[in-house]
Parts: sequence; structure tokens; C-alpha cells
Amino acid sequence: MRALVTGATGFVGSAVARALTAAGWQVRALVRAGSDRRNLRELPVEIASGDLTDRASLDGALDGCEALFHVAADYRLWTPDPQLLYRTNVEGTRNVIEAARRAKVARIVYTSSVATVGLPADGSPGSEETPVALTDMIGHYKRSKFLAEELVRGEARTGAPVVIVNPSTPVGPGDLKPTPTGRMVLDAARGRMPAYVDTGLNIVHVDDVAAGHLLALERGRFGERYILGGENLTLREILVRITRLAGRSPPRIRLPHWGVLPLAYLSEGLSRLTHRGTRLTVESVRMARHRMYFSSDKAVRELGYRWRSPQAAFEDAVRWYQGQGML
Repeated sequence: MRALVTGATGFVGSAVARALTAAGWQVRALVRAGSDRRNLRELPVEIASGDLTDRASLDGALDGCEALFHVAADYRLWTPDPQLLYRTNVEGTRNVIEAARRAKVARIVYTSSVATVGLPADGSPGSEETPVALTDMIGHYKRSKFLAEELVRGEARTGAPVVIVNPSTPVGPGDLKPTPTGRMVLDAARGRMPAYVDTGLNIVHVDDVAAGHLLALERGRFGERYILGGENLTLREILVRITRLAGRSPPRIRLPHWGVLPLAYLSEGLSRLTHRGTRLTVESVRMARHRMYFSSDKAVRELGYRWRSPQAAFEDAVRWYQGQGML
């Protein structure tokens, strides 16, 4: 059995590739020229050079594959050119799903995000059935993922054999870039987050997310979406756990959202002038006004999905960053 994994050099994609090889699959990884391949060094995977914008490369990469895991995405909460997010997350998804249909791939798992899931007004955890619309999406990343998921659901309605998974906030080894979540973990472990805002996240080990992908392939219903999450924690609880693991002092200063927002605008303005990235974005501050709590009950019930304690995710992440010399 052979599966193509897009985004296999990345954080979640490489975890999916590891899980597949451990389960006995032959794995083909779609890799762009110049991509950092360190996450694939110890995996017995076949490399297919290509790009989501290159349809011919997608046809070649999918040749002979029984399954597709479309994990690749542009996960940035700020970029000077937002159209890049839509080009990868929406048009790239369209291209790869169409290529999979041409190749008659038997099953497809599309990696969306809880960014596309609604949040109840009463603060309770969001689920797959929580009402949500494009107008609820904060920022270009969320909008691009929402539009991509709507595209995939439309493909499913016309016969594409696709199952959607919505990971929450993965943490663990292999976050090379790092992602915005990984940057938060790394900064906390370095003692660079002395303050926090009142928000919350659903934390899950990246390897549990990967296992959920395989369960979705085996047991998921076509056209359905499944939240792959873990435990809901406040941001302060998250930072305290990470700083303790790294031997740092926990954050003590709680900042109001209204006080952080002007700093985010200033940070983005400086980034435009210096052409460098920024960790503090307007989008992230606006999202932090809500506790992003979610329920994985549907995945547990229909897929047999399980997750470990977030503490294990933090421990593995900090240990991996230490091993990489990043602390």
C-alpha cells in the first residue's frame, strides 16, 4: 500500500509520515525544491519533487497511490502578501484533490484546522456542528483554511472519497520552522514570555494527531469532519508547565487585550519596513479574545481516537528543542 503525503517535511506532515511507515505503508513525500528535509532523514520514504501549484508534478506524485494525506498548508498568522496563503491553502488544495480524482485514489484525508470550527457564545468547547461562517474567520490564515475546507466538502458531495480532520494545537517534536505554536513553546522555554493574556487553547501531542489521521483513513465517513484535539488549557497554565520543564520562572503579568493590540499594529508596521517576520500579530491578539476550546467527542466515538496528557507533548517538545540546540 502506497500513500502520498503532502507537507511531509513539516511538523504535522512528518508525524503522519512516521505513523504511516510504522503501520507498514510505503510513503511517498511531495517535497518542494529547497525544502528542509531533516524531518525525513530517518524515514524510509520515497521523495517526489513537486509543488501544489504544479499540476503535472501532482499527477506524477499520485501515480500508483491508494491513499492521499493532504497535510501541506501555509500556516502563518501574518504575511505582507496574504495572497500567498490563498494560493497554497485554497488553490493548492483544489489542485491536489483534482489530481487525486484523476488518479482514482481510493481514500483521501484532508488536514484542515480547528481554525475553521465555530466557538459557542457561552464559552463551551466548539464541535464539528457548531454554526460558523466565513465572516467569523479572523484574518487571512483562518479565511484561507475555511475556504479550502468548503472546497473539499464540495468535492466530497460530488463523489470525492475524502475525510476531513481538524487538528487543534499540536505540540511535540519536529517543529523545525517553528510554527506559531512552536514559537510560543520555544519562547516560553527560553524564558522570553514573562506576560500573558487571558485566553486558552486545546493542546494535543502531534503524534496523537498523526494517529488520528490514520484512523480517519480507516474509519472516517466521506464528507465528514473530525476534530483531533486533546485537553483545553488556559494560556497561563500552558506557559507555567513549559517554563517549569525548562527551569524558567513562570509568567506573572497578565496583560489586557486592549493593551496588547496597539503593540501588535506597531510590530506589523515594523515588519513591513524591515521585511522581517513578527511574533506579535494583530490576528493573534484578536483571536486571543476567545478561549479556543474544542471537543473531540465525535472522533472518539466514530474513529476510536485517543490522546495522551498535554504534559507529554510539552516534555517531548522541550526535549526535542534541547536536542536541536535551540534552547
